Amino acid sequence: MMSSRSRILGRIRHNLGRGPLSAEKAAELKTRIEEHRPNLVPKRTEISPAAQVDLFQAKAEALGATVTRLSSLDAVPEAVSRYLSDHNLATKIKMSPEAALDALPFDQTPMLDITRGAATAEDDVSLTPAFAGIAETGTLCLASGPDTPSTLNFLPENHIVLLRRSQIIGTMEESWARLRAKYGAGNLPRTLNLISGPSRTADIEQTLIMGAHGPRRLHILIVDDAEKD
Repeated sequence: MMSSRSRILGRIRHNLGRGPLSAEKAAELKTRIEEHRPNLVPKRTEISPAAQVDLFQAKAEALGATVTRLSSLDAVPEAVSRYLSDHNLATKIKMSPEAALDALPFDQTPMLDITRGAATAEDDVSLTPAFAGIAETGTLCLASGPDTPSTLNFLPENHIVLLRRSQIIGTMEESWARLRAKYGAGNLPRTLNLISGPSRTADIEQTLIMGAHGPRRLHILIVDDAEKD
């Protein structure tokens, strides 16, 4: 018995004036899909890793995010504390349970109240890791999972993201290649959030409103974990 999927695709082929899909053509299409060939890639991303970091920062800031560069993970707690103070925010933070954040020396800043887990409506500030940063557009890639709940990306009004320098890449195509390399074919995260700046909308009378569908502020901590070039 023909499946619903086969009937729908068959109807599309018929309306396009094409005959049944041959075994040879099916194999050709399967090979093309599995190759993951990228489309046109802009020349502005064909630059050195150091220049990609500069481009990512410029693009992210143009979209309303703020960026701080740090020399090591040891500097993260103080940078977080300074950011909260600069914006007159409470010192309570909901942090991702991701193991990559376990080594952050928050014992150096005991005034910060750190809890870990999924965000709730009461949380005002979140701290999460990133999967990648796309220099072409200043976009953050955040992969969902048990230790990286997506609620942390959207519920708190203030989102702080830790991005390692080595995670900054040129294009979106490269981010998908990294995802496939890490998780394996057919085993991608349930959700990949692509975040370009803080949440905003101008749907009502073209008046720009920040925080309409997510955080009003997005702060990115770029930690240098790679050799200078």
